[in-house]
Order: sequence, then C-alpha cells, then structure tokens
Amino acid sequence: MRRRFIVTGGAGYVGSHLVAALADRGEDVVVLDDLRLGHREAVPSGVKLLEIDLADAPRVDAVLADGPWQAVFHFAARSLVGESMAKPFQYLTENGAVGIRLVEACVRHRVGAFVLSSTANVYGNPQVVPIPEEAPLATTSPYGESKLMVERALHWAGQIHGLPSACLRYFNAAGADPAGRLGEDHTPETHLIPLAIDAALGRAPELVVFGEDYDTPDGTCVRDYVHVTDLAEAHLLALDRLGEGSVTYNLGNGAGYSVREVIRAVEAVGRRRVPARMGPRRPGDPAALVASSARIRRETGWTPRHADLHEMVRTAYAWREGHPHGYRRTAG
Repeated sequence: MRRRFIVTGGAGYVGSHLVAALADRGEDVVVLDDLRLGHREAVPSGVKLLEIDLADAPRVDAVLADGPWQAVFHFAARSLVGESMAKPFQYLTENGAVGIRLVEACVRHRVGAFVLSSTANVYGNPQVVPIPEEAPLATTSPYGESKLMVERALHWAGQIHGLPSACLRYFNAAGADPAGRLGEDHTPETHLIPLAIDAALGRAPELVVFGEDYDTPDGTCVRDYVHVTDLAEAHLLALDRLGEGSVTYNLGNGAGYSVREVIRAVEAVGRRRVPARMGPRRPGDPAALVASSARIRRETGWTPRHADLHEMVRTAYAWREGHPHGYRRTAG
C-alpha cells in the first residue's frame, strides 16, 4: 500500500524537488500551494496539486480530514530576510501564525509526522562556525523568528500530543534536478548562483558583490550551499528517523564558499565571464555562515552526493540555459 504525504509549498524550488523524490519512489503525494511563489509546471504529472492558501483554515482542514496521512512536509513560506525586515508582521503572520495553525490541525487529524523546512537563520550571528545545533538561538530577523515560532509549536505538539517532527535548518539551496526536470525560478531572483549565471548569459545586469573587506580568505562573504536534491534526500532520511523520536538537524556542507569562489565556478562551468562590480557591505551581513551537518550524517548516514560547488553550478547552469524564462515557455 502506498504511503500518503502532503507537501505544502510543493510547487516551489526545494519543495518541488522533494515532491519529485517522493513520486520517484511511488508514494502518493498531494501538493498544497497557492502558486504565488510556486509554479504549476514544477509539480510532476500524476501528483495532485490543490491550489490552496494555508491561511484558508477550512480548506486545509478538509484536506487533512481526508486521511490517513503518513506525514506533512512543510515548505510553504516567505523566505527573504531583507523583505522580512520591511514587512515583519506579514512574515510573523504568514509563516509563524499560519504555520502554528497547520501544526495544530495536524495534531487534530492525527497526522503521523511533521517535517519542517526551517532555516539556520535562527542562529542569527553565530559565535562558532560551522554552527552546531546546540548553538544559541538568537535570530536577527522576523523571517528567522517566524520559523522559530513553528519549531517551538512542534516542540509542544510532540511533548503534549506525541506528534513526532523534524526541524531541518539550512541556509542556501543550490543547483537543479540533475535530470533537468526542475530548477530555480524566482521573481525577483535574489540568490547568488542564479544571479551570477544570468549575468554571464547576458540576461541580467552585472553582479554586485556586497563587500570585499570581510575577515575571510578572499575578503568576500562565505556561505553554505547544499544541492537541492541532497536537501530532498535529507528530508526523507529525517522522516525515517522519526521512529526514534523528534529531531533537529542542520544541513550544510561544513566548509562554505565565498562570493568570489562562486563567481569563478560559474565562469569555469559556463566558459563565460561574469560581469561584476564591488559594492558596499549590506547591513547585517555576517562574514561567514556555515552549518555543521555532523549530527544528521552520524544519525542517518546522509552524505551529500553533489557537494562540489562546480557540480551545483553545472546543474543550475544547465537548467537556466535550457529555460530562459523559467517554467514559462515564453517571456509572456
């Protein structure tokens, strides 16, 4: 008998790769997505897509009532730190309050487990890098706070109601499905790797490097990048681990790459120069953000298969070169 799963935000970047992994295993998947940030074309054929805003509690409740569900994977969220500083209450409401209400509904409908796509942003400006799960939680943005709100709700859902959960904290998803089925398509695009690729392809203005005087080997910020298919695999391994109790895992490569390293990798893969200029630091940008993934590697055997930066860039480059307008076939 096929297991049944709900994936919120399953038409988005990371969520769609998890949906594809579940579908490849023959699982029964239902995607809940309002398509404000996701794409209908990112949902594999044969997977049911329900265009639902998670704030619509009666509709969400009706879906959950049609159980049993082995687990809910929760990706649906706004995820721009800078935007959250300008719109704090939107993030605290749409991510935090709506997420908590989803957890409560899962408890009422006896969902088997809950897997949260969280963020290493909950650590704020870390004192130790790579960041362990035991690091103090001191988020510096409403975005991080909104994710932490859901994490705390899951803690109490487990303590009081027995709902097992996995909170997965990571920084930067990167790359695209190696088979070319899925990729990254945001409007506007804010992530470094696709921005650098678009600059190389002449589809975007020159890349702005925000700061070159950080305390890092080459002066530019260092960030953690994890291939999106490796993230999907980690979500599945974390789910399997929940038979032994709830878990919190960081997902990272453990070393990180600088902005200049990313630019050089894009140039090497695409054999095109990335036009770039140096700009001032952005307020609040730490020099290095890298998450330790020692715990999930030890407890589940998770080993990223696409940890090399050039491999991440290669899959991202192939997707963007083959999909000049993202999931849309034309500019319109």
